[in-house]
Amino acid sequence: MDPPILLVGTLDTKGREFAFARHLIEGRGLSAVLMDAGVLREPSTAPEIAATVVARAGGGTLEELREGANRAHAIDVMTQGAAHLAQRLHRQGQVGGVLGLGGSGGTAIATAAMRALPIGVPKVMLSTLASGDVGPYVQFSDIAMLHSVTDIAGLNRISRPIIANAVGAVCGMVEQEVTSGSSKRPLVAATMFGVTTPCVLRMQRALTEAGCEVVVFHATGTGGRTMEALIQSGFFSAVADMTTTEWCDEVVGGVLSAGPDRLSAAAMRGIPQVVSVGALDMVNFRGADTVPERFRGRNLYRHNTNVTLMRTSPDECRRIGRRIAAQLSAAKASVRLLLPLKGVSAIDKAGEVFYDPEADAALFASLRENVSKNVEVVELDLHINEEAFALAAARHLLELMPAR
Repeated sequence: MDPPILLVGTLDTKGREFAFARHLIEGRGLSAVLMDAGVLREPSTAPEIAATVVARAGGGTLEELREGANRAHAIDVMTQGAAHLAQRLHRQGQVGGVLGLGGSGGTAIATAAMRALPIGVPKVMLSTLASGDVGPYVQFSDIAMLHSVTDIAGLNRISRPIIANAVGAVCGMVEQEVTSGSSKRPLVAATMFGVTTPCVLRMQRALTEAGCEVVVFHATGTGGRTMEALIQSGFFSAVADMTTTEWCDEVVGGVLSAGPDRLSAAAMRGIPQVVSVGALDMVNFRGADTVPERFRGRNLYRHNTNVTLMRTSPDECRRIGRRIAAQLSAAKASVRLLLPLKGVSAIDKAGEVFYDPEADAALFASLRENVSKNVEVVELDLHINEEAFALAAARHLLELMPAR
């Protein structure tokens, strides 16, 4: 029998809804374990894991949380406790999946418990906040967020089918069997943007033919942060970081920054990496009206209704080059930096809107001048999306990797 589905939420205010969810789960022949993270009063539905246990696991006591007036502190304690207990239960083989139902507090607590579990463990969060920015709740995890439409405050003709859909989603995930493939193939992380897709897909094919398994991340800020976290956790044997565009947003002030630690995980873990300069010709903004006033006179390109790109200037390219060079120079293993001298993106070549040889030259010069000796700079008189460049990237990475 599958391990039980862990239900995480505040049973003092949402006990009826959780009891309904448990009834539906058990009706499918699965089992459920309720974890109570409520601190206001006694739960209306009896849990298997009481709020006193959750509070203690979070470093507090339920009595002090109830007596205190600081709701934020109470949520912090229950969040830490729920995450700690979920992780422990999973290590013991007692979590087949996780389902949360909640508002702002319940969502914060339940998603923290979900994020404490490995990728691949089913995670569904039915939340009043799911129609907005869910990034802080999902972060680098594989949480499925469902909008509750109404507040989770009673069972009625609207809430019942929505809760039932959330139950069906997590049960379906638990019941679904999937094979992850051979663990003997080296796992390689790669980065891609729309304007570097031809390069990365051709490189992926070459690496796959050589016996690797390639996982591609979309360099949208979240993608880069997720990749860094998984590299740090030891998932990958090597990195083909073709698209380092998130550094443009970090340095210049766009909306897709992956933060100042981008390019640090592979360096710290000492795994082979081939890095390039894909899409370092662009800073990302949302719609055209969101571009800051100070940039309104720049070379702007409307990619679509919700994406406006700004061409990086020579000075910005120099600054970006210095930041990337500093990250790569800290690597504990050899790094190869590949420079495509004929352009860094699909719209950075002769006749395209972001073609700017002066800016590219400033980028390349900054990288050459600032990398340390452990970084081998390889200059290719090619455009990044030419097949020969993609094949060269694959070949260089394979040369750096130990016997496969």
